[in-house]
Amino acid sequence: MNHDSKIYIAGHTGMVGSALYKRLKTEGFNKLITATRDQLDLLNQKKTEDFIKNNKPELVILVAAKVGGILANSKYPADFLYENLTIQNNIIFSCKEANIKNLIFLGSSCIYPRNCEQPMKENMLMSGKLEETNKSYAIAKIAGINLCESISKQFGLNYFSIMPSNLYGPNDHFDSNLNHVIPALISKFHFAKINNEKKVDVWGSGNPKREFLYIDDLIDAIMHLIKIDRSELNNVFSKLGSMFLNVGYGEEIKIKDLVNKIAKLTDFDKEICYDLSMPDGTPKKLLDISNIKSLGWGPKTSLDKGLKITYDWFKQNL
Repeated sequence: MNHDSKIYIAGHTGMVGSALYKRLKTEGFNKLITATRDQLDLLNQKKTEDFIKNNKPELVILVAAKVGGILANSKYPADFLYENLTIQNNIIFSCKEANIKNLIFLGSSCIYPRNCEQPMKENMLMSGKLEETNKSYAIAKIAGINLCESISKQFGLNYFSIMPSNLYGPNDHFDSNLNHVIPALISKFHFAKINNEKKVDVWGSGNPKREFLYIDDLIDAIMHLIKIDRSELNNVFSKLGSMFLNVGYGEEIKIKDLVNKIAKLTDFDKEICYDLSMPDGTPKKLLDISNIKSLGWGPKTSLDKGLKITYDWFKQNL
């Protein structure tokens, strides 16, 4: 890609999309294509087809998705499956129909089995039963990976996927109990401190381990994959036998330890209670990131640094 390449970011207002848009602009890419939900309903196949056909981007980066934490996925499994399948199918197949050469699809580490061997390698996909609490979301993402790979093989296009670990950072959603663990905890502990509450309830046992990747590190990875020689990427895919890459921090942390970090960050020093009636989700989720590291990328932002930046952004945007 050069700086005059037309790049469509599908989902540019979310945490990933907004950070990606900002980075591309900063680096001098001046033909970025975007559309808000009001301008383009990605659930509408005809409108999506027309948009892609009329704009003819050289690269599509598909980060649009319906996302949420364990509770949201558990409460609305049909919504998560239908909306994610529909959005990604509409965009990916519209790109194929318009002969768009390049597409990057953003997936999730939840694609791996609940009791997957650790760290999770790309070839472990579909090697066991999925975690029940986010099965619908995972199935949609697995379908997206396979659609990109199938189109690439059948039509000779460059469509591939990246699977990030749990993401966090500025512009995340902090305003609902349906959201991911870090924004949910930051919001909960911040307001408990402000309101002088005597305790904070945390869902689950706190024993599961998770891997967290700061948003700017993911954007670094995407930019790196855009810029490297395609033959390098194809060599890795050829060795893997699949066309997706894990992108993670490379280290995990117990949720209890994360809770303690956020309590300290927000100056909350009262009681912390774990609600064992709420689900834990997958026991462990650590990605093997050796393949993307072999291409020259690696994470830079420590969890402590990333949490501080994220909390500072949260306070400034209340």
